[in-house]
Amino acid sequence: MSKQGQASNEPIIKPSKLYPGAGVGLIAPAGATFLREDLNIVLDAVKALGLVPYLAPHLMDRYGYLAGKDEDRAADVNQFFADPKINFLLPLQGGWGCSRMLPYLDYNLIKKNPKIIIGFSDITALILAIYAKTGLVTFHGPNGLTAWRSDQTQSFRDVLFLAKKVTYQNQAASEDSDRLMQVKNRIQTITPGKARGKLIGGNLTILSSLVGTPYFPDVEGAILFVEDVGEQIYRIDRLMTHLKLAGVFDKLAGFIFGQCTRCTPDGDYSSLTLEEVIWDHIQPLKIAAWYGATIGHIEPVLTFPIGINVEIDATTGTIQMLEPAVV
Repeated sequence: MSKQGQASNEPIIKPSKLYPGAGVGLIAPAGATFLREDLNIVLDAVKALGLVPYLAPHLMDRYGYLAGKDEDRAADVNQFFADPKINFLLPLQGGWGCSRMLPYLDYNLIKKNPKIIIGFSDITALILAIYAKTGLVTFHGPNGLTAWRSDQTQSFRDVLFLAKKVTYQNQAASEDSDRLMQVKNRIQTITPGKARGKLIGGNLTILSSLVGTPYFPDVEGAILFVEDVGEQIYRIDRLMTHLKLAGVFDKLAGFIFGQCTRCTPDGDYSSLTLEEVIWDHIQPLKIAAWYGATIGHIEPVLTFPIGINVEIDATTGTIQMLEPAVV
């Protein structure tokens, strides 16, 4: 079975690709960074990528658990989109707070100055809102304080430096190299088939919280991927039920469930399994779908473009980019 997604009415805008010496604006749109050493670690990573770091004015601010006041964090994002020296905006980390600053972003300014912006976890709110309000292709990928080992760095370079049309698929884990069978990074097909559509997704908790706001993207004919961390299974059920009741699932051409790290049953005797929850919500849709993609709060954090056309195969667990994400 194959399903073709419908193209969005909003024309997409692709940012320019990265090159050695490009400027990176380091931002803190969510949780506060308490240690100067953490900033220095990110600076080392950026320089090792061959890029030039610039620090946002409010980068090391703190307002409780937030990296400064909402208006100030948004002002840093606006300033870097307006600054011709900056080619790429990189958050230090996630946490919580991006949703609070969405009303203060200048979306007209962002649309007129398209640049790469990337992140995952709480940064889902920022990358989805910018895509929804401007049509700018954004990226679900590393924050500054992720590991930046070779596989993560190669994915980042392939998509953002080399403008490759990447095909994503779970890779065999090193601990399985001497086993008769694969144990880690397995996928399970929920509904076999292929589908095409715009790739949209991110952290399930954050994505669900945006439904019904002006910052939730058009998902008509889209391929939706979700992941989460540290949620009890009944909460995942509640989040999935919200998407179902809001009509989000009915619009999709395909669905991918990634990793749910530390998502466990509560203390009750009668918990559903995570697999049962996902199958309950997705299998009746009869769209190409699978479970277990290596997307989430795990290493490596690969770079996935938000808003470009992809083709998925739910039997092999592949996501094939049909176009470059940068120009």
